[in-house]
Amino acid sequence: PKVQSAVHSLCMSENIENLRKIDPFADTGESDDFGSKNAGYVHIRIQQRNGRKTLTTLQGLTPDLDYKKILKAFKKEFCCNGTLVDDPDLGQVIQLQGDQRKKISDFLIQEGICPKSSLKIHGF
Repeated sequence: PKVQSAVHSLCMSENIENLRKIDPFADTGESDDFGSKNAGYVHIRIQQRNGRKTLTTLQGLTPDLDYKKILKAFKKEFCCNGTLVDDPDLGQVIQLQGDQRKKISDFLIQEGICPKSSLKIHGF
């Protein structure tokens, strides 16, 4: 009887969902991290600095564009300061002072730099 109950309990443990050998944290192939260069998306993010100060970053534009001219147009249009940052993983990233996410997306769509379907706006 003891052997039979041990075999029965062993068979029951295979039916329990928690004992599967599937790693829930394994890489599923989907990537939404900051360094993702795939799928051709343009990412617009906001970062909190200190207090009420924020920083808007733009990455993923095609490399054949003139980033300095785009930055100059952003600064003039939005009345804010900005800079170009060369990141080894992300490429060139445009940083602007303040929350400029909506303005940047409208500008990029209006000027035909990228379609609305390729824009990803992140943040609060």
